[in-house]
This record gives sequence, structure tokens and C-alpha cells, in this order.
Amino acid sequence: MTIRMGYQIPNFSYPGGPAQIFPTVIAQARAAEAAGFDTVLLMDHFYQLPGIGKPDEPMLECYTALGALATATERVQLSALVTGNTYRNPAILAKTVTTLDVVSGGRAVLGIGAGWYALEHNAFGLEFGTFTDRFDRLAEALDIIASMLHGEHSTHDGARYRTDDAFNEPRVRDNLPIMLGGGGEKKTFGLAARYADHLNIICDPADLPRKLDALAARCDEAGRDRATLETSFLTFVIVDEDEQNARRLQREIVLNSGTDLDTLSEEQRAQATARHFVGTPDQVAEQLRTRVLDVGVDGVLLNLVGNGHQPGTIELAGAAVSAALAG
Repeated sequence: MTIRMGYQIPNFSYPGGPAQIFPTVIAQARAAEAAGFDTVLLMDHFYQLPGIGKPDEPMLECYTALGALATATERVQLSALVTGNTYRNPAILAKTVTTLDVVSGGRAVLGIGAGWYALEHNAFGLEFGTFTDRFDRLAEALDIIASMLHGEHSTHDGARYRTDDAFNEPRVRDNLPIMLGGGGEKKTFGLAARYADHLNIICDPADLPRKLDALAARCDEAGRDRATLETSFLTFVIVDEDEQNARRLQREIVLNSGTDLDTLSEEQRAQATARHFVGTPDQVAEQLRTRVLDVGVDGVLLNLVGNGHQPGTIELAGAAVSAALAG
């Protein structure tokens, strides 16, 4: 597995109403495939997230949608960025992602994290617990899931989960990759060093050098060669052939989440837009290269919250990422 160039679809508020949502998702996935992206990813949430929109904005169930995308694409890997571990029994999740792998002809990636969105848990009657509780559950879940994805039988008697000789058939391979997502330098990175093929690092770009140092330390502690754990960084790309149009769209996106950039101090504005990569394709490529790739991260995952559904935008973003990766 290699994820160097991923396209995430986090927003389903499109013109035309509910009937046009999935045709628009399919069009984006196919455009990403044609533009050279190696992976298409969906969020695993039930409500839209703060910072992107309001909770009652459209949100598709992740694995149902990924299964449908498997039949609409040919080459791209398919993944959640990332599955909330608290939303599903881990053995059933192993079965779900393996079925996606079968349906897609070996293109599934299990992206997984501890879960964090309290509103969804409360609304759907799911146990949320403390930060420590959620990571204890994730550690147990990974023990079960990794065994089942690798063709082994799982027997686990833990504080949170139990399996008794659970197995997983059919499978098209015994090395379905696991991607962890998060920024926790001890818990998340420690679990990634033990279980993951890929780590998607969540942080501000300025923090990446420290995060990579912490990841190297966790790999040393686990007796793992750091070079065997691939990394990526999730970026919010706002790209247009006209820089001023891109800057205008950035203001609209931030305003939709409740913040007016024009009312902020320079320091506040920098903090609110730290994960934004904005401008023409050439400008975005330079930002990705200097702020992410030159630091030592292997790949870029991006979303186009404001205009990814508009024809031609994914192609511009793909050109930017390809140029950044080419150096």
C-alpha cells in the first residue's frame, strides 16, 4: 500500500438536493482517479463537523458510500479518514472493511481512530467515555482487527471487547492495510508503531517536525524501523486559477463555520487558517512542498471543502499535488 496523493470528500452540501448527492460524489471520485490521486476517502461521521458546516447538513454513512464507490471506480484505494472506533464492534468492522476489499478487488484501506465527536455519540446513544477510555478501546479493537485482517482467528477477552475464535471469510488478501489518524504523540503514535502501515498526522504544519520526531521515538520503543511506517498530512486546499478567487473562497468557507477573517487580528487569522493551502496550482504546490513534504512527510491527503464538486477543481488540485511530489 502507498498513499501519496489522497482526495477526501468531507462535504455533501451540493446544488440539487439529496437526489444529486451521490452522483456528485461519484463524479468527484472518478475525477480524482483520472487526475492521478491514488486514494479516495470519506469521513466516518453521522453529522457534519464544526469548522465545515452545521450538524444538520448532509452526511452519508461512510461504508455504505464506499461500497457504492467501489463499483464506480477502477483503480483508486478506498478508505475512511478515519473510522470512529466507538461506532462499531471491532470484529464487525473487520468484516465490513474486508467486504469492501472484496467488492473493490483489493482496494480497501482501514483508516481508524479513537473517535472524538461527542455530539454524535450522545445523539445516537453511543458510549463516549473519557479520552483514556476511548484509547483503551482502540488498543483492544486493533488487536482484534489486525488478527482478522491478516487471516488469523481472533480470541480476545478484554475489558471492552470479547471475541471467541472470530474469523473473516472471504478475503482477497491477508495484508489489508491499516491507517491510523491522529496527532497524539504517545497514544496514537504508539499504536501506529505497533499496528499501522500508514499514519495520517493531524496537526498544524508548523508542528510536523516535532510530530515526526515523536513518531520515530515510538517506533524505536516498539522495535520497528521508522522507514516502514508511511506518513501523510491532511490539508485544506483552496485552489483556483485566479489567486483572488481562491482567497475569496477561503473567506466564504471560514465564514460558513462562523468566523469572519476580516475581524481577526493577524495572529488569530494565522491560527484560523494554519491548515489552509490557498492560491493557484503553482502556489499551492510550493506551499505543500515547503510546509509538508520537505519536512519529511511522505504524502498529501487533501479536501476541497468549498468547490471540490465543481468541474475542473479536482484537476487543478491534482496538478498541484503532483508538482509538489515531483519536487
